[in-house]
Amino acid sequence: MQNKNKMGQPIGASIIGWTNALPPPKSEMIGQYCKIVPLNVDAHAQALFDVFAKDTENKNWTYMFDGPFDDFATFESWLTHIAMNEDPLCHSIIDKQTNAAVGLASYMRIKKTDGVIEVGSIQFSPLIQRTRISTEAMFLMMQRVFDELGYRRYEWKCDSLNEKSRAAALRLGFTFEGIFGQAIVYKGRNRDTAWYSVIDSQWPSLKQTFKLWLDPTNFDSDGNQRTRLDDISVKEV
Repeated sequence: MQNKNKMGQPIGASIIGWTNALPPPKSEMIGQYCKIVPLNVDAHAQALFDVFAKDTENKNWTYMFDGPFDDFATFESWLTHIAMNEDPLCHSIIDKQTNAAVGLASYMRIKKTDGVIEVGSIQFSPLIQRTRISTEAMFLMMQRVFDELGYRRYEWKCDSLNEKSRAAALRLGFTFEGIFGQAIVYKGRNRDTAWYSVIDSQWPSLKQTFKLWLDPTNFDSDGNQRTRLDDISVKEV
């Protein structure tokens, strides 16, 4: 039944038993295949520069606000700048097998009083694209948001022309919410922004889905998935 105020106007549901969400801590998130750690320029810059260079055509930088970077000094300077921020709060993705940095992702637009936070500035090197590591990294960041920090809404936004990012959002369980036309100007061009979200009521069943997909038994000896994430169905809890 729709809530109404004393004047008979429809109003949103009352928020009961929820207080402000917590700010993301600068601590590790550890999974089976990777760990997510706060960006450390001294420890991670060279490894990141090297693995990003494996994208020889620089396709992965097309929809990023910055980059590509032709030399290590410029790249390191960029990393140093973003490492100073609290929002966005940048993290390195570490391959547990090699203990090397293989990607970046950030928490951003952090609104503790509304319980809203976004994941963005995602840069996966070719080494982890379409692998268990990339999926687990997104799972770990989502798990922290809902289970540890108490957020109500987790957002994903991207250029509406970025088909890979839009497909990834849907595969990871985000719901498409629409296009914000002419939302941003970057790299001298227009960006219509596609919005996606996961809200806290969707998280319990989505969490089960991730866990089933990430289970080692879901992969063969070559690391190939037996069942796709999209094909796993669990009951709402």
